[in-house]
Amino acid sequence: MSDHTPATDFVLLDPPADALALGQDAAARHVARVQRWLEDAVIGLNLCPFAKAVHVKRQVRYAISRATLDGDVLDHLRAEAELLHITPAADIDTTLLIVPALADFLDFHTLTDRAEALLAKAGFEGELQLASFHPDFVFADADPGDIANATNRAPAPILHLLREDSIARAAAAVPDAADIYERNIATMEELGPEGWAEMAKKFSEKPQRD
Repeated sequence: MSDHTPATDFVLLDPPADALALGQDAAARHVARVQRWLEDAVIGLNLCPFAKAVHVKRQVRYAISRATLDGDVLDHLRAEAELLHITPAADIDTTLLIVPALADFLDFHTLTDRAEALLAKAGFEGELQLASFHPDFVFADADPGDIANATNRAPAPILHLLREDSIARAAAAVPDAADIYERNIATMEELGPEGWAEMAKKFSEKPQRD
């Protein structure tokens, strides 16, 4: 697959002392693959009917964290949450915090629980919601080979910050929004493991570090 230039700008967050060796070019390749996943899988398969509008309006913020330690990742997440808090939704509606160092899914899952607790403690409960995506994502009690896991599989570990108000407005405009999860599983089952694997080839190549 040839790399393609990200459709929008991204920010490479200030690195902590113990940082992943990831330069601007390698970070851009990560963002390009995440955007390809967003376009082909999330929007293309209609896994999230709310995604297309913010993507087209360029209201998605792509931030890359080079942190390798949980505490530093959480610091970056909190800073991104605070930025959303003070920024109009028309400028930034949602943030994808990409954390390439979180390659181990079990460690990532544990960190996600801590991230949700941090957001609540920091006063963002009711304002922001956290979703998570990972190349090896597995739902609780699911078999790793279950195709349903692909609904939350992305080319890089991602902590996704969403505005509760934006979710509510979008859900009100989508018929049967409560059934999205079931529809997504049905979509993946229809696509099948081979179909998903073929699609994922377009965005799953690991970027080389600079």
